[in-house]
Amino acid sequence: MIHVPEELAASQAKYNGEAGRAFIAALPERAEEFLDWWGLRVTGPSMYGVASLVLPVERVADGTRAALKMQIVDDETEGEPVGLRTWGGDGVVRLLDHDAGTGTMLLERLDEARPLTSHADTREALGVVAGLLGRLTAVPAPEGLRRLGDIAAGMLADVPDAVARVGADDAAVLRDCAAAVREVAGEPGDRLLHWDLHLGNVLAAGREPWLAIDPKPLAGDPGFDLLPALMDRFDPDDFLWRFDLLAEVVGDRGRAVAWTLGRVLQNGLWDVEDGEPGLDAEQVEVARILRAARG
Repeated sequence: MIHVPEELAASQAKYNGEAGRAFIAALPERAEEFLDWWGLRVTGPSMYGVASLVLPVERVADGTRAALKMQIVDDETEGEPVGLRTWGGDGVVRLLDHDAGTGTMLLERLDEARPLTSHADTREALGVVAGLLGRLTAVPAPEGLRRLGDIAAGMLADVPDAVARVGADDAAVLRDCAAAVREVAGEPGDRLLHWDLHLGNVLAAGREPWLAIDPKPLAGDPGFDLLPALMDRFDPDDFLWRFDLLAEVVGDRGRAVAWTLGRVLQNGLWDVEDGEPGLDAEQVEVARILRAARG
């Protein structure tokens, strides 16, 4: 019997309700089905994140090491196999097989015991992320993915209601971030974005020193991909150095500022939707620093 961690069950119930509970209930049978279908055996304990269960496996026929990933198919996850196929392993984990009906994926096995978070030197670690960011966002997005233009339009439409539900200071942050997004929303970009590229989503590998995992692909401006890595080990005094490192990779610093404020807006709108008492303090500080940098 496959072990389903209680933490994964709790997160699925919290974020996906009845659909999440049904997903958890079906996981043991689903895992057994794909172990048999793809000729795999489990080689270690279950691994998990907020949304997925990952089993370390190997192919019975030849001993190839791999990872069996199971997750709910939704707006964020449905593009993962599309993005992985498009990147073809260049800077990112390779997709070995995929079942479109369930979203189950067989992935190249990386070293899950050595995420980039284990690298003590933050500047060196951010340099690794910058290198991967440049490679991943250099690729044109294929058809069929979520598009940043649609996401931006949806965020801007939600701002008036959100502003009415928060205090004056938080409302000012939301308005300023929305104003920055309006300036660039007419050219939302067409690059293939990872959307969640941070130290925890980069693992040590064999064929390259480090590879990205767990993308939530969309088509858009590379500037929208900076914030997750900027929030790792957040330090206001070091923030602009980090931002400039990543912004240089994506090319246009002004647009990178605007789209990073767009990510702050996205997170702030989620905070309001979730009924949080206020916007996240670190995100507010990011907005303050970037608004000052814009002049």
